Amino acid sequence: MSSEQYWNNYLSTLCSCPEIDCFLQYQHAGISATDLAKQRPLLTKALVEMTQLERGLIANPDEQRMVGHYWLRASSLAPTPQITRQIDQTLHAIHQFATQILQGKLTGSQGLPFTDLLMIGIGGSALGPQFLAQALQQPTSMVIHFLDNTDPDGIDQTLAHLETRLSSTLVIVISKSGGTAETRNSMLETQHFFRAHQLDFSRQAVAITGVGSKLDQLAKTERWLSTFPMWDWVGGRTSIMSAVGLLPAALLNIDINDFLAGAKSMDQLTRSQSIEHNPAALLAAIWYILGKGHGDRDMVILPYKDRLALFSKYLQQLIMESLGKRYDLDGHVVNQGIVVYGNKGSTDQHAYVQQLRDGLDNFFVTFIEVLEDRQGASIKVDGQHTTGDYLFGFHRGTQAALRESQRPSLTITVSDISPKSVGALIALYERAVGLYASMININAYHQPGVEAGKKAAGAVLDLKNEILTMLAQDQQPFTIEQIAIRLKHSKKALIYEILRHLAANNAVHLQGSWHDPEHLQVKAKT
Repeated sequence: MSSEQYWNNYLSTLCSCPEIDCFLQYQHAGISATDLAKQRPLLTKALVEMTQLERGLIANPDEQRMVGHYWLRASSLAPTPQITRQIDQTLHAIHQFATQILQGKLTGSQGLPFTDLLMIGIGGSALGPQFLAQALQQPTSMVIHFLDNTDPDGIDQTLAHLETRLSSTLVIVISKSGGTAETRNSMLETQHFFRAHQLDFSRQAVAITGVGSKLDQLAKTERWLSTFPMWDWVGGRTSIMSAVGLLPAALLNIDINDFLAGAKSMDQLTRSQSIEHNPAALLAAIWYILGKGHGDRDMVILPYKDRLALFSKYLQQLIMESLGKRYDLDGHVVNQGIVVYGNKGSTDQHAYVQQLRDGLDNFFVTFIEVLEDRQGASIKVDGQHTTGDYLFGFHRGTQAALRESQRPSLTITVSDISPKSVGALIALYERAVGLYASMININAYHQPGVEAGKKAAGAVLDLKNEILTMLAQDQQPFTIEQIAIRLKHSKKALIYEILRHLAANNAVHLQGSWHDPEHLQVKAKT
């Protein structure tokens, strides 16, 4: 290919979006204009379905719910005046509450201004705020901490960091249903920690939850500082522009109006019926073509910016939970999905890029590029180049190395890291996921696999309680075989694993070694 042909090809594969100062370049994805043209019927259908979704059509048929996260940045689009009012009133309440906290008008139980923020949630209720905090937090912001698992040791570590500042720590508990086990456990552990330090948890706690949920009732009964709503038409993985993401962002002094404006601008741009000028439609088409409509290639996200290091983790949930489905909308088994992973450049050039270039050819790379190196001037680190020049060079070098091995890649470029650009990036991927889901005919807005895991976990905990009750009633030692017979439970391996966990935590007494399960005996702890 001559230099002139290369340049013309570059221009034909560059989607430039001046409205939001963003670019999508897919010259090295190995996709032709003919490839894109073949997807036009599917994309046209997907764009029509996206329009219907935004107008309030039941887009989550399994749960008979509307899908309304797009209304969060454009409340006038909501299908009813009531929903518009709910969105506007919540945004106003977030601004008011954050202002009172930041100005020291609302204080902790000992009258101290808040210095730290503890977020308790899981999944989208944690990943969204975590991503926003890392991407946009300023040095003068409150210090933010997260409890996003039911790991006792992890809980202890986080609370230990807060011990000397507990009286000036604001706690936000996030759970739509109010009964999410991991979130409930972390909340109970935190409440216990507050009591142990003679502090009134309710004077420092906020709930973000469904109206009338168990958590909502608890917060109002105990007179927590405030409550903010979650709605059934916003899923956890798309809740970052609800109170879930906006409240902690506002408390970190992030401009949430600009954040919403960036997303709104991207939404407007990606409603375009012109595929070549619609970056979300292009992304969906590229995913479809490279993965042959069935996710045959993994998606590697490589942001060349430390502030975007959590973007790949955020996209893991958004994409994999949305697209990883056994059945399509017609009830056929399709086992759809796209595997997503990544970290950041240039760090990954010293990690798994070696395999990307020379190993399995089962992926495509999306580089995320930020034009602005930093706010302010940079020094020359070797007399000629800045550290940002090196980062730019490493990005282009990695891209060239992949191209030499005929490994597909594309690049999304934004001008800077700001609330507006981050909002636009999130909206871009939300729209692409929705369009791709329509192309492959699946429901992107439910998560039956997650619910199945929760039910299975409940069965394990029930069996644990049965074992402990049986041991308490009969003080003699039992073998695993005897326990299985007594409880009429066939899964002896599971019984063994439960007993091993209980023994490690001093809840039962073992006779013998847990390395010898066949001869192991166990009895109640006396």
